[in-house]
Amino acid sequence: MIKFDNVSKIYSPNHLRPEETVALKDISFGIEQGEFVVIAGRSGAGKTTIARLIIGEIKPEQGKIFFDNFEVNLVKSKNLSAIRQKIGVVFQDYKLLCQKTVFENVAYALEVLGIDEGRIKEEVPKVLKIVSLDGHANHFPSELSGGEQQRVAIARAIVHRPKLLIADEPTGNLDPYNTWDIVKLLQKINEFGTTVILATHDQDIINHLEKRVISLDKGKIVGDHKKGKYII
Repeated sequence: MIKFDNVSKIYSPNHLRPEETVALKDISFGIEQGEFVVIAGRSGAGKTTIARLIIGEIKPEQGKIFFDNFEVNLVKSKNLSAIRQKIGVVFQDYKLLCQKTVFENVAYALEVLGIDEGRIKEEVPKVLKIVSLDGHANHFPSELSGGEQQRVAIARAIVHRPKLLIADEPTGNLDPYNTWDIVKLLQKINEFGTTVILATHDQDIINHLEKRVISLDKGKIVGDHKKGKYII
């Protein structure tokens, strides 16, 4: 489903980075449909860069990236929507629309795809039930806890039934109780058949999950274990 073949990514200097930064250096790995894979590593190890490459937000300097029969690095920007419709992405900071309700935030993901109103009214309640927020449809993000806001973000990411869910440090702003709620939810989504990539540096999560772990350090893969532990 996903394949990185000798991929390297270098960020050019800018006002935030005075020097050229090697984010990934000659990495190769594959992920099969239905897997739950943890991308582990410290901040700056290259986890987010992998996510951005998969969705075609950035291009590599070297190597090939494949997703669901697309060679992503060769797809023109105007054609990337065909790939992104098959992927859901969740971030650490939720990225919710504060002026919209929970229902409207989730519905927005379908609206931009041109889904008709009837189907939206049918699909949104289903996904809110999956994330245990079916009683919060008319609430605004400011009325929710951090854990609830992240569950809204996950609902929005999966409402279009993607083949792949990428969760980039989704528990970074959460307390331990809400952290494990989100981890359990990601496992539940994976059990539905969705491939899940969880990027995290949280040692407790990685060791508890006992899922496949691809470990990064300074842009290089330093471990790839079927039932991995935190080794960085």
